[in-house]
Amino acid sequence: MAPAAFAQLVPSVKSAAMGGNLPVAEAMLKQYRAAAGITPEWIAAHSWLGRAALAAKQLDRADAYAQQTREFALSELKKRKLDQDGFLPLGLGASIEVQASVMAAHGDRAQAVAFLNRELAAYKGTSIHARIQKNINLISLVGKRAPALVTLPTLGPKCAQSAKTGGQPTLIFFWAHWCSDCKGQGPILEKLKRDFKDLRIVAPTMLYGYVAGGEDAPPARELRYIDEIRKQYYGQLVDCSAPVNTENFNNFGSSSTPTLVLIDRQNIVRVYHPGTMNYDELAAAVKGVIAK
Repeated sequence: MAPAAFAQLVPSVKSAAMGGNLPVAEAMLKQYRAAAGITPEWIAAHSWLGRAALAAKQLDRADAYAQQTREFALSELKKRKLDQDGFLPLGLGASIEVQASVMAAHGDRAQAVAFLNRELAAYKGTSIHARIQKNINLISLVGKRAPALVTLPTLGPKCAQSAKTGGQPTLIFFWAHWCSDCKGQGPILEKLKRDFKDLRIVAPTMLYGYVAGGEDAPPARELRYIDEIRKQYYGQLVDCSAPVNTENFNNFGSSSTPTLVLIDRQNIVRVYHPGTMNYDELAAAVKGVIAK
């Protein structure tokens, strides 16, 4: 890999690894390391080896890669803070995610949750907090009581129940003003809202510090911008409560948008899904919740 290509290390390694060509990905990493050493970017790229092996269900190999990534990340943390560089949290967060997923895939869910809870305590308040919580939720939240919603500040009407969602089937839609997948999910949620009158939709979001074009913006301006996006792209959902805070993202582990969480009348989580869902998938889940 030529020096000019180093800026593309992470996407290049990702493409090779997820394409099933781990030897090529390893060769890229070896060449970069020989030229530039182990850097946060190299660590982030290395994490894709574990993710690719996990996707291929090569569990032992995935765990070995993830442990290597983790060791490199922890060594780098002796020199700098986690969030001092954008690549380091990506690498460490992925290594934690893969290690927990391997434990869960082996049937050791309790061990996986215990491991993630230790990591959550270790990295509380950092950028990987929500990612770790997401993985706890993926392993353990379905079938459990939903975390309380923090409802202030809120765009649109306040939640009918300030702390809990129980009593009415509720779909929680975590979204971001910059998220194109969220905007694509909007019409699907609008159809659900029309078809299922008993379903309540709550749409938490948060401040990211910028508005259109990545322009830095103070909270008041960004809040106005979020409301504009909400009315422009989610017209049929403007009568749904939209709490704006980071607490909900952390409590529900929403480290990616959209994230969809379906809760039944007893405040039990029935669906926890980072990423988009089509109408048929959601409608079937909602029917099951309403029927109960």
